Amino acid sequence: MDCAQLANVAASGLVALCSLVFAVVYDRKAPWRSTPVGRHIMTFTVAIGALGAYTVAITVWDHGAPAAVFRTIRTCLLVVIAALVVQRIRMVIRAQHHDVPPVDREPSGPPAV
Repeated sequence: MDCAQLANVAASGLVALCSLVFAVVYDRKAPWRSTPVGRHIMTFTVAIGALGAYTVAITVWDHGAPAAVFRTIRTCLLVVIAALVVQRIRMVIRAQHHDVPPVDREPSGPPAV
């Protein structure tokens, strides 16, 4: 393994580790399941961490059946990340419209008639 590959594995491992730490802390300290924004943040962070873990795993098992499984999982992860980016775009657009309640809050009080 050359220096570039070592740096890639180290950085990817760091991403996976930091994402794992964030997920554990966020799970224990924040009510993330109760809001769409919280669920988005957790899902996006876990997906990015899994992508980092994939890079480490594919470097170790770079051929054979494990590599084929890892590459399939990577493709699925990239589709999930793309969907999360689209979700993020929709959340930003919704937040910018003043007549639409924010995504992470329920409307309060009775509806206006």
